[in-house]
Amino acid sequence: MPDTLTALAAFNARPPAAAEEELLACCASRAFAAKVAALRPYHDFDRLAGAAAAAVRELDWPDVLEALRAHPRIGERAGGSGREASWSRQEQAGVQDGDEDRTRAALAEGNRAYEARFGHVYLVCATGLTGAELLARLRERLGNDEESERDVVRGELAAITRIRLGKLLGRS
Repeated sequence: MPDTLTALAAFNARPPAAAEEELLACCASRAFAAKVAALRPYHDFDRLAGAAAAAVRELDWPDVLEALRAHPRIGERAGGSGREASWSRQEQAGVQDGDEDRTRAALAEGNRAYEARFGHVYLVCATGLTGAELLARLRERLGNDEESERDVVRGELAAITRIRLGKLLGRS
């Protein structure tokens, strides 16, 4: 696997459409991918990650919804065999805890309540969290008003995007 700087140099050298395609694996918003690709070259990972976080925070809500459509519900297996599906399965590995069936059932119920309340999938940066922690966060966020929840969603999307950018560039 190439080191991060070599991978970053290759990313910087890609044609715009190819760079955008790679970025869509990290955040499935076309507006995000176009903006971050257009700001190249990046001299280090932190600058790329900072630009990506700013781009996520600046997305119009329909663009956030576009990105959310690429995320499976928490507790459900991502379909497909692409790298996004593989990354999603890795990120949600904590759902397999000691009481997996009960946790999955509670997450399914919570997902339905969340989607009924907010109109989109419950998004959380699941990396390193157990199923119980994911469920607790879901239940807590059901108490948010829509504006507060949109801010939380953007933060979670930015965190997921940073992790996936690291994977894209061979950092993990």
